[in-house]
Amino acid sequence: MTDKTNWAVRMAGSIMERTPLLYETNEWYRGKWSYDYGVILKGFELLWRLTGEEKYFRYIRDNMDDFIGEDGSIKGYRPDEYNIDHLNNGKLLFGLYKETGEEKYKLAAANLREQLRQHPRTSEGAFWHKQIYPYQIWLDGLYMGSPFYLEYLLAFEDGQGLEDVTKQFILCERHTKDAKTGLLRHAWDEQRVQPWCDPQTGQSPKVWGRSVGWFVMALADVLELLPQEHADNTELVRILRDTLTALRKYQDAASGVWYQVVNEGGRKGNYLEASASSMITYAIAKGLRLGVLDEEGWAETLEHAYAGLIDEFITVTKRGWVNLNKTCQVAGLGGDERRDGTYAYYISEPIITNDLKGLGAFLQACGEVEARRAAAGK
Repeated sequence: MTDKTNWAVRMAGSIMERTPLLYETNEWYRGKWSYDYGVILKGFELLWRLTGEEKYFRYIRDNMDDFIGEDGSIKGYRPDEYNIDHLNNGKLLFGLYKETGEEKYKLAAANLREQLRQHPRTSEGAFWHKQIYPYQIWLDGLYMGSPFYLEYLLAFEDGQGLEDVTKQFILCERHTKDAKTGLLRHAWDEQRVQPWCDPQTGQSPKVWGRSVGWFVMALADVLELLPQEHADNTELVRILRDTLTALRKYQDAASGVWYQVVNEGGRKGNYLEASASSMITYAIAKGLRLGVLDEEGWAETLEHAYAGLIDEFITVTKRGWVNLNKTCQVAGLGGDERRDGTYAYYISEPIITNDLKGLGAFLQACGEVEARRAAAGK
């Protein structure tokens, strides 16, 4: 299998050598229960399942164990912040618990689940992105919370209440979708009071690549777990197909990847962005594997995108470490006068190399694509 997962294996090896412990990446991460870890570690989990190599599981465990107490407490986690981002790392707890049988992982997952029982919601039942962002749905939050929530319900609550997960996507698409392009805007404010939102629609003004990337990754992950007989399965499949179809219209013809501001590719200052491109590639590959996308047409789109990830974003150092370039470090809305959701804002955020979110998305994309190639004997 290793030779068929070349870029996934090479990137994972580079990450392990550069950062044996992710929370020691830089000073900002020290002591933080940061969602970034979960993005990378899901890539390692996929690679572990594909190769069976214990070192990948050990890397996950080493990185999680610094945070998880024997009583299930989580260092650096404050449930009273009601931050949906804090749930993302919880996705790794299911595999850790199943593999080791250690109760602390189940208890930690239960602590995260408890947040959702109290987490504030819009009037229709969509989770706020954070308590400090009231009445707001952000596309990012669907990735952070929904796959964890679904897996918890299936693992520990007899699969009850799955409609509470599926409606998160249905409401999000309904309120963030741009009728003209079919793309999803970064966020929506139910109360129409945020300075970044349209007073009529409540939507933020631009289509930020990584936010849509988070959304389609989340949908692909949820569709893998959601029972096909569930009443909302067909609707979630439609949403994934429609969103990816809209994104395909803005795939850069030359490179095969996507722009930071998705539908304004020719505009001055815009750039091809690694994390969004990796996330979209992952969602297409997984959609094909799950059978919710047709091979005809989508297989070619996937190959173009995957080749673009390597050609556009990857460089290799003299010592053989793989670097992922051209990732937007961070982007948000509100909380700062400069974060106004405009085009100028999105292209002004720092562009960095080996951002954890980008690395994790790239690793997951490689795992899906190269497993697909291996299965086809390519």
